Amino acid sequence: MTVDIRVVRAGQMYRYYLRETVVGDGRRPARTPLRAAQEQAGVPVGRWMGRGLAALGLVPGEEVTEAQLRNLFGERGRHPYADRIEADRLAAGDSPKQAFKAGALGRRVMVTGVDFVFRPQPTIYLLWALGDEETRRVIEAAHEYAIERVLEWIEDEVAVIRYGKDGIYRVRPPGGLVAARFRHYEARSGMPLLHDHLLLSVKGQRLDGKWGSIHTLALYENTVAASAFYNELVAAEVCEALGLATEPRTVTPGRRPVMEIAGVPHELIRWTSRRSEQIAACLEELGHEYVTAVDDDGEPRFLPVVSERARAKLNAIAARKTRPPKQKTLPLAQLRAWWKTSAILTSGVAADVITSLLEHARAAAAAIRARVAAVVDVALAAVDVAATVFVMNDGGRFHRRHLLAEARRHLALVLRGRRREPGLDDQVVAAAISTYCLDISEPKTVRGLEAGYRLYTARWSLSDLTARRRTPAVPDPDRHPPADPGEPAAPTPPGQDAGEWEVPRVPLQYERAVLAGAVVREKLRTTVVRGWGYDVARHQQAAMPELLLGQRAADPERDHQAPEAGAQEAIDFKALRALKASRTDVEALDFTAEQLRRATEFFTKAGDESAVRTKKYPDAQDAPAPHPVREDDQRAHRPQQPDQHRGPEAGR
Repeated sequence: MTVDIRVVRAGQMYRYYLRETVVGDGRRPARTPLRAAQEQAGVPVGRWMGRGLAALGLVPGEEVTEAQLRNLFGERGRHPYADRIEADRLAAGDSPKQAFKAGALGRRVMVTGVDFVFRPQPTIYLLWALGDEETRRVIEAAHEYAIERVLEWIEDEVAVIRYGKDGIYRVRPPGGLVAARFRHYEARSGMPLLHDHLLLSVKGQRLDGKWGSIHTLALYENTVAASAFYNELVAAEVCEALGLATEPRTVTPGRRPVMEIAGVPHELIRWTSRRSEQIAACLEELGHEYVTAVDDDGEPRFLPVVSERARAKLNAIAARKTRPPKQKTLPLAQLRAWWKTSAILTSGVAADVITSLLEHARAAAAAIRARVAAVVDVALAAVDVAATVFVMNDGGRFHRRHLLAEARRHLALVLRGRRREPGLDDQVVAAAISTYCLDISEPKTVRGLEAGYRLYTARWSLSDLTARRRTPAVPDPDRHPPADPGEPAAPTPPGQDAGEWEVPRVPLQYERAVLAGAVVREKLRTTVVRGWGYDVARHQQAAMPELLLGQRAADPERDHQAPEAGAQEAIDFKALRALKASRTDVEALDFTAEQLRRATEFFTKAGDESAVRTKKYPDAQDAPAPHPVREDDQRAHRPQQPDQHRGPEAGR
């Protein structure tokens, strides 16, 4: 993700932000004013954001002062001008207690804010670091615009104030939120990394004028959707302004590809990823220790493979172990000159490519835009989104926010850096919920009745949409980590980089999710190729087994004929053939939502008829009876047992 989240607590955590974060992750000298420290570090001053500034007497874009930060984030949630308010009330004759209360924003809290970190995709900040001044200004403007839009979405759709006993009442802050934004230019390794820290205050004002606290759990739950929204926005603004396009690139085999600017060499990304390489090397060592760990009796302590959950924990440990000390920050002009020189000397990319990086990206964009049309079919997007989310979530259960995040990823993939109509992601989610999802909520609380917390599952069986898993090999306990730098390197297996050795891993779910979406879409793409009866049965059985438990082969004498469609069952088979012959999934097609609805009704009718025939003929294969889904919450060290939702080979 390109958006991270972390809570800010009054006390030591706030002092850490005041010492380092507000001055570009450098080290603020003692007794140095904030503005002077920011000028020495070469970073811009912080700026206020959010619609809630008017209630506090602040203006969007106004400079953030140290006293304002201390009151709002360091004094457990007081008014930014609490010192002035308290002095005025004391001068008016109020008691110290009354004056102190006048400067408070509701109850005092320990968690005073949330730190959102926004950073664009690597190819975008590479163009920002190695391009000219005009390119830099365009990318920074797009970066700021995307942050503003995400903050507006959080204010309108995510943030809620809890009040009443046990916080049973929840209301949107009508006046908006308050946030302070700080710009950083580089990573800990000294490589370019444009990113902003958005310190979001948890204080919000209700309709009755009282101040309450924003529910931070809701912010955590929607971080993935916020990250997908930011990625989509910043890429679209940069591409439209500079004439670029995006393309999917696979970073880790088996995982979700990321959308990057086309034409930027991958070697430049590797040049900036020194820290990632250090984390990856440490992660391999930790993974080897994990799979070979034994208890006092000599029995393995964990699974002989590294699951996704265990790998995430090991990755966090590796990041902490390899974290370098912070370096002294430099002005942006000096950093940009040093980055370009370093890239030319050490990245392995030709100097003319680096100096004309924008032109190379524009040439690649022209080829992509000539080949891929910017057409979004909401009905087909709903199929892909529902299938992917269904497989990616354990047990096949999910909320609306999962569909929303996946819809934004899908739109970014389809549009390839073009702007879209506002609300198109909500249309895709609404189509997915109404057509392919079942509401299985059993609300026991007031929160369970809210639309954002309704629980859904898809109308398919997970065991029929999963990819075949490989049985992981059992690790050799006698294998050792890579040799020390002073020792000779051991032979490297094919397909493996130097310093690596294979650690068995549980196969990733994204491969299964991609297959699920392809299986469901395939029933629409190949319906009339080998005969309508055969293909309808084959694709319905693969994609919608609850409608078609078994199907006999079509009559060979009618295999070449098209179906006889009545007036109420008219299907545009010309559009279906065009869908089959299309070069990509995103090209313009004469296949509307109404035609898709008719095709779906036709498939449903064929499935019902086949189900009746399955019960009539005893030689038809019987499908296993469905049973209630049990949420799987296994830990990494507990062996997984096969069930109908994980496929027959999941526990091998």
